[in-house]
Amino acid sequence: MVKASSGRDEARLAALTGLGQRIVDCRRCPRLVAWREQTAREKRAAYRDETYWGRPVPGFGDPAARILIVGLAPAAHGGNRTGRVFTGDRSGDFLFGALHRAGLANQSSSTRRGDGLRLRDAFVTATVRCAPPANKPTTQERESCRPYLESELDLLANVRVMIALGGYAWSQVLRICRARGNLPSPAPARFGHGAEVRLADRTLLGSYHPSQQNTFTGRLTPDMLDAVMERAVELAGEAVA
Repeated sequence: MVKASSGRDEARLAALTGLGQRIVDCRRCPRLVAWREQTAREKRAAYRDETYWGRPVPGFGDPAARILIVGLAPAAHGGNRTGRVFTGDRSGDFLFGALHRAGLANQSSSTRRGDGLRLRDAFVTATVRCAPPANKPTTQERESCRPYLESELDLLANVRVMIALGGYAWSQVLRICRARGNLPSPAPARFGHGAEVRLADRTLLGSYHPSQQNTFTGRLTPDMLDAVMERAVELAGEAVA
């Protein structure tokens, strides 16, 4: 995370760090615990000499962020290997490249913890914190993880824009907002790339997930993701220098 710049930011950073440790220590979902640890033991051949993280993955970024990016879950050989969300796989390369172009990251690559990556005015997280088999968490696993996202939303008090990467992140964010009475009337738009919903004090933007399935087929292009990032910066207020 970036260094906090004020007493308030330092307190928020401490709270986020504490939340992150509770996430890392979580063992609520037996199927996910077994899968993430099995993957960490067996490894992929390309990473056989590396020590896998093999635990839940907390959010990462600026504690004073005005922009929150929400994905689905860590990849088995990405975040589950590196211990940082969207780090060590091609989805992360695509996402952090866009964040860098938008002025929200100091570099375009995200390869491992300690690689020098810093986010400015942005925080990246996920709805599920453990790598799930076939990238498909169950309904119960999703619900077990939801309180962690709710806590991040409470602690990231400066957030004005949320970007949901994919339909599940979109629905989960809206579910939290609905429970808190923050949804507009009539019902918000359905998920789609570039979809936009004004909430009580924040705006939710939709983007296709930067999975290889989407980026390799051209369903999501760099220009498409850049447009969403540019809109997020615009809505957050003052442009990030």
